Amino acid sequence: MNIQPRSVTADATQAPPARGAATTAPSVTKSPVTKPPSVTKSWLRAIEITSRIETEPRRLLASVIDEWAAAAPQRDAIVSDRESFSYAALADRIDRYARWALTNGIGIGDVVCVLMPNRPDYLAAWLGITKVGGVAALINTQLVGASLAHCIEVAQPKHVIVADELAEAFASARPHLAQAPRVWTHGGAGADSIDQALAALDAGPLAPHERREVSIEHLALLIYTSGTTGLPKAARVTHRRVMSWAGWFAGLTDAGPGDRMYNCLPIYHSVGGVVAPGSLLMAGGSVVIAEKFSASRFWDDIARWDCTLFQYIGELCRYLLQAPPRARDTQHRLRLACGNGLRGDVWEAFQARFAIPRILEFYASTEGNFSLYNVEGRPGAIGRVPSFLAHRFPAAIVKFDLDSGLPLRGDDGLCVRCARNEPGEAIGRIGDAADRGGRFEGYTSDAASDTKVLRDVFARGDAWYRTGDLMRLDDQGFFHFVDRIGDTFRWKGENVAASEVAEAIAACPGVTDVSVYGVSVPQHDGRAGMAALVVDARFDIDALHRHLADRLPSYARPLFLRLRPALEITGTFKQNKQDLIRDGFDPGVVSDPLYVGGAQAARYVALDEDLHRRIAAGELRL
Repeated sequence: MNIQPRSVTADATQAPPARGAATTAPSVTKSPVTKPPSVTKSWLRAIEITSRIETEPRRLLASVIDEWAAAAPQRDAIVSDRESFSYAALADRIDRYARWALTNGIGIGDVVCVLMPNRPDYLAAWLGITKVGGVAALINTQLVGASLAHCIEVAQPKHVIVADELAEAFASARPHLAQAPRVWTHGGAGADSIDQALAALDAGPLAPHERREVSIEHLALLIYTSGTTGLPKAARVTHRRVMSWAGWFAGLTDAGPGDRMYNCLPIYHSVGGVVAPGSLLMAGGSVVIAEKFSASRFWDDIARWDCTLFQYIGELCRYLLQAPPRARDTQHRLRLACGNGLRGDVWEAFQARFAIPRILEFYASTEGNFSLYNVEGRPGAIGRVPSFLAHRFPAAIVKFDLDSGLPLRGDDGLCVRCARNEPGEAIGRIGDAADRGGRFEGYTSDAASDTKVLRDVFARGDAWYRTGDLMRLDDQGFFHFVDRIGDTFRWKGENVAASEVAEAIAACPGVTDVSVYGVSVPQHDGRAGMAALVVDARFDIDALHRHLADRLPSYARPLFLRLRPALEITGTFKQNKQDLIRDGFDPGVVSDPLYVGGAQAARYVALDEDLHRRIAAGELRL
């Protein structure tokens, strides 16, 4: 398609909607379900799209939306139950936010924090702020108090946009803020209402004197780590990274103007806020924004919005699979589901039950410098690097020492590559400024960034990014996720991968959710396995013992069990294990039912205070 400037209307027979206006009843135009592209075609299309990034360094994602607004002004860009934007309306809304940033003296590199639930205007806000060089810090809406204040403080913002319904959460953080940025309310009224400020500004395209020399090298976003192992860190995301994420996924999903992507993931995170919407906006398709994930509404929404794709995180798929079967499960026109973290034991059952033609699993992290894509759809794998793209995705797996928490080094002082099917830490080579792949943009904290860099890896002077993830490479060249380094622990001289133990436990009837972690035991080296379980009426603890004895070696079977009513997760569906680890197996601390087993035990037995005392004193052999 030849995309024209926004000032030219591609379809002269239809007038575009009023500039800056959101439509309230978006039309649903069905597109034919196309045959999945070949693996090679998908890669080539992604390369074609992303090749423009280097040749047009001032073309930002907001620029792409301007192009589509000219070519197809009335096509739905972002739709939701709250509000919807055509491409023309979205382009105008973005420019209003850009003018707001200019009017309020937000210069290139100045930060604006955005604390807002999922809604189309969230995307318009960060696209507009970054279009003129501002930086949008996307704040986790689940945070309160000191944790929320920490995320605001590390961004050092001049302004904060707070949705009216999150005013109370922001108020809880105010006492912990050392500085007082200007606060704008979204959805409220008064002198600090950003809605009123935007309404007073022009909605047309930016005039030449309003434009700034913003390129792909400039910082666009701050996106935070989940903070499951400490306070969140703010990862730096340039426009180059935004365009790269959007371009690769637009190509590998074969997205087009007729596609609709269902996105119920939080917009404050890289997948829900950039990858899912960015890929469809790059391709001229439509993004459906749900305020939150709901297993009971999911398939109704997919059908109601006539979606052809949806973005997942692995735990989301497991929740859907646990829901009672309904006729609506397969009454859809989905052609692809794209996401990360879909476990091998869930993949095929999920794909078969919900009749999903194709699954595109990938591996990436907000701050990471390489990605993996399972374009072939091999269940359980997270991706493979084609030989012709090895220079763009410089990944390796090196031997890892759990005791030191560092990669092993040989006699020459360099790291040692793992053999095929041998678990180790995945690392990505950090390229220089001229390198098209392998960049590491780091965090706002230089000290935090330095902890992720491994030097003198395979040659003196080289540098590689540490993922903190254990992986293995199989004989066909597919990468498989093994565990997070912090989740893998050593017991009885053996390495235990929490994810593999959790997978075995989850297959036991009656177990609806599980979290596996290591706990310290007095008088013993290493950490013993412990599992927090959520169970239903089918659960039998003796059956679990037999189940695990048939599937796991003795050292990998959890020594301790804790039965929980529910497990805490982050907004991006990651398990939060830190409180569980801190509680340990002390019945004086834990009110939930506790059990203890062991390699030689015939069954799990209730763990009371007397038994705990004997274990802590070293009187019992475990």
